[in-house]
Formats: sequence, structure tokens, C-alpha cells
Amino acid sequence: MYPPSTKDFISLTLSDPHSHSYNNGKHRRQSCWRKWKQLSRLQRSLVFFLLALLLIFGLLSFPSITEQWRGKQCPHSTHHCYMRSLLHYSFFYSLHLFVVSARNIERLEAVRDAFRHAWKAYKDYAWGHDELKPISKSFGEWFGLGLTLIDSLDTMWILDLKEEFEEAKDWVEKELSFNKNTDVNLFETTIRVLGGLLSTYHLTGNGLFLEKAKDLGTRLMPAFKTPSKIPFSDVNIGKGTAHPPRWTSDSTMAEVTSIQLEFRELSRLTQEPQYQEVVNEVMKLVHQLSGKQDGLVPMFINTNSGQFTHKGVFTLGARADSYYEYLLKQWIQGGKTEDELLEDYLQAIEGVKKHLVRQTGPSRLTFVGELSHNRFNPKMDHLVCFLPGTLALGFHNGLPDDHMDLAVKLMETCHQMYQQMETGLSPEIVHFNLQASDGRDIFVKPADRHNLLRPETVESLFYMYRFTKDTKYRDWGWDILQSFNNYTKVSGGGYTSINNVRDPINPGPRDKMESFFLGETLKYLYLLFSDDMELLSLDNYVFNTEAHPLPIWPSSPK
Repeated sequence: MYPPSTKDFISLTLSDPHSHSYNNGKHRRQSCWRKWKQLSRLQRSLVFFLLALLLIFGLLSFPSITEQWRGKQCPHSTHHCYMRSLLHYSFFYSLHLFVVSARNIERLEAVRDAFRHAWKAYKDYAWGHDELKPISKSFGEWFGLGLTLIDSLDTMWILDLKEEFEEAKDWVEKELSFNKNTDVNLFETTIRVLGGLLSTYHLTGNGLFLEKAKDLGTRLMPAFKTPSKIPFSDVNIGKGTAHPPRWTSDSTMAEVTSIQLEFRELSRLTQEPQYQEVVNEVMKLVHQLSGKQDGLVPMFINTNSGQFTHKGVFTLGARADSYYEYLLKQWIQGGKTEDELLEDYLQAIEGVKKHLVRQTGPSRLTFVGELSHNRFNPKMDHLVCFLPGTLALGFHNGLPDDHMDLAVKLMETCHQMYQQMETGLSPEIVHFNLQASDGRDIFVKPADRHNLLRPETVESLFYMYRFTKDTKYRDWGWDILQSFNNYTKVSGGGYTSINNVRDPINPGPRDKMESFFLGETLKYLYLLFSDDMELLSLDNYVFNTEAHPLPIWPSSPK
């Protein structure tokens, strides 16, 4: 539990002492004193400052209040009365800004506390390993590349956690090696490790991170040695070999089309074109492929033939989601010059609106379903909640107004996926009710009730607040952070994914903290609560699908 907020403290101290019995009043005073001692030094200072402002305003207002009691009109000139009214308005407005700023400072500190709590457990029980298991106080290994540590580097820098960052940087310098006989997933390694190293290089200017990024990028290149130039899913970074999964020769669309931002940036930084060439080739091939439906793409593509497989199934969830995200973001990254990327993105959004967007029967919630051989399925992954933010980003960059209209509606739906659950946390997958007769909008199947600490909703809240300044998006993000603290925070350190968001008594800890909780979820929450709109300005940076900011390329001189 976090200390009580400044607002809570003030509401307690200003309550009416005559509205309770003596014992209740005594208990309240003791409770208030305990809460006061729990406040941080910053919170106590804010309370004193606020009370001082109220006292000053009271003294300033005393003459005018006395005159009103006596029934007198303002005895001074109209100009003088106007200036006094303006002074009072300015004071109240300044007071409002102060309270909002104090609240946001408190929220930023709560995010830092959450990160420190998670990081301490990672450092104690999983240092240098891929993932923390906070319940068993151990670790899990996926690729053996320190995923959580590298995924968190830029988050620590942004949150100004200097001591933690320096310890992690020291590990990268002395311990991180890619010269090992291990298979890694091309997509996951690119977005988490390569993306994390590149963004940290840009934020810090430390060449160590670019050197490591180049080494990794070079070791991932064998994945593109296929008959079709569509990359294999897996690479042995020590042997320099690559292969598809054991069970298929297909790669997923999200995997092969969501590595472009990172490889393109690596070429720009190193002045070595081969990294950009191989990923651009993939986009050119996909651009001209048949088998799309109004810009929507199937989930799988064959590495031998270069053709779509499992045709007729279309989703914005797992296996396809970030294809759509990276169409827009590559266009933005490159200075809005690559028309084919924009063309494919605009066509895809029209396809989404035509085939996948529906409304629930009871409350008219707008959602994005799935299409399977022309049969509509009212199923939506939590992953799809990236879409409101992406649509808003496109609108910010000059795309049609109706993109923002859809973003606002989908953001409300993603919020309801949290709000309507007993824990205040969204399940992995929901199904929507299309019938008007039943009052429930959202249904969750038992197998879909888990929460993996995913970032997509808070990611979109960040974009929506940046572009609208509507404070409800901050409040929704705060609710989500509190729910994470209430149901996924492990007392001994760390956060855990849970099995059942419908059961607040026994949510079922899964004993795993995904690297993206630190790399994405907490980072987006911090950026959502920050009043500094120039902190990673969306006019200067584009975020990869793992929330690692990369610079938008400067425009070429004409």
C-alpha cells in the first residue's frame, strides 16, 4: 500500500469534528496522525504550502467578504473591482494547477516506487537472467540475454533512476555477450534487445550501447537467408544459422513486419545499408502480395514461397497486430516520404472499419473483432488495445479525423475491459455481446481470464492524453496502476502475472514477471503522468512495439 494522498489527508483534517461521537473523533485524530506520519516529506511540504496559500487568500479576501456582509457595493472604481476579481480568479486557477501538479508528482513517484520494487527483486533473484519469478524468488531463462535488464535500460534513464541504471550499464559492459550457441526468436530479440540498446544509445549518447546493437544486428542477419527473403523465425546467434519453428515453415506476419524500425535505424547509425535493405525488401514483398482483404493481412506467411498461408483469417490481435502499427510508424520514422507504407496503412484502417468494427448490443461499446472466412467473431485480444494510440498518432500526423473518432471509442472499450473486472485488471481476451436483450457487454471465458501485466491499454492512454489533454485518461491509468499494486504486487519484491482477473480473493499468481512490465507498462504510465510534454516528444520520437523510443529522421534538404 502507498501512503495516503495529499487529497486524502486534507479531506480528513478538514472534516467536521462535531459530526461524530467523542470516541469516533478521538479515533479519527489518531488515524489522521498515523496517516500524517506516513506521508513523504514532499507530501507534507505540499500540504503546508497549500494551507499557507489558503491563509494568504483568506487575509486578502477578508475586506471584500466584510463588505458583502454589510450589503455594500464595491466602494472603489470599477477597474479596481475588476482587478480584484481577476486576482481572485487567478488565485483559484493557480491553486487548481498546483493541486493537479502535486497529484501528478505523487503519481510519478508511485511509478518510480513500483519500478524500484520490481527491480530490487530482479536484482536479488534474477540478475542478468531473462525473467524474474517473484513468488519462488528465482528466474526463468528464454534466450539467456538478460531480457528484463536490457528492456529496462531506457525506462530507468527516463525515470531518472541513476543508481539502478549505472548498475545495469556495468553489466552490459562486462557481462553481456552475444557470442553464444543459442537460438533466439528474431522478432522478440529485435524489439526487446536491439530496440532497447538503440534507444538507450540515443538517450545517453554512450557508444557502448551502439556497439552492442551492431554486434547483435549482424548476428541476426542470417534469418533473412531464405528463398523468399521472408525471414525465418529463429536464429542461432553463435553459429550464424537460422531456421523456422520445428512444426512449420511459416513465420507470423507480426514477426516479419515488426522489425523494420530497429534495422532501419541500425543502418542509419552505422551507415551500413544491409540492415535496412533486408527489412525493406520484406515490406515491398508484402505490399504487392495477393490474399489481403481491403488491406487486412492473414496471420502467416511462408518463408519458402513468400506467400500468405491460412488465408481468410484476419485479426488485429496476436500474430498480426504490430504489422499495422509498423506501417504507420515506419512512415513517420522516415519523414513521411514512403508513400507505399502510408497507402497500406490507410487501406488497412478502412478494412478494419469495414470488416472488424462492431458495437455491443447493451451499451454500444465499439470494439474490433475477428474475421474467419467471412464469419465474424466478436473476440478481441487485449493486444488490440494498441490501436487507439496508433490511430491517435496517425491523426496527429495529419490523417483523417475519423481515425481519432474511432480511437476515442476504442479507448473507452479498452477502459471497460479493466473497469468491468472484479480486480480492475483486463483479461487476455474478451468476447462482446452483440445482442441488445442481455445487459452484459463483456464476457470472459475461463481460459482467457489471465493478465500478463501487458502495456497496450496504458500505451494508448499515453497517446490519448498527449493529444487531447483530457485528464480522464490519466485517471484511468492511475486506476490501473493501483489495481496492479493491489493484485499483482508481491510483498517480497516484484510483480506477477495472474490467472483470474474475475477473482479478487484468489487471483492466482503465475510466478512470472514479463520483461515488458518494466520495459513498457511502467514506462508508459510514467510518461502518461508527466507534465513535461517535451519528454520524448511525439514530434521527435517514434516508439517501437516494445516502447523503445527511436528518433524520427531529420528531413532531407530539398
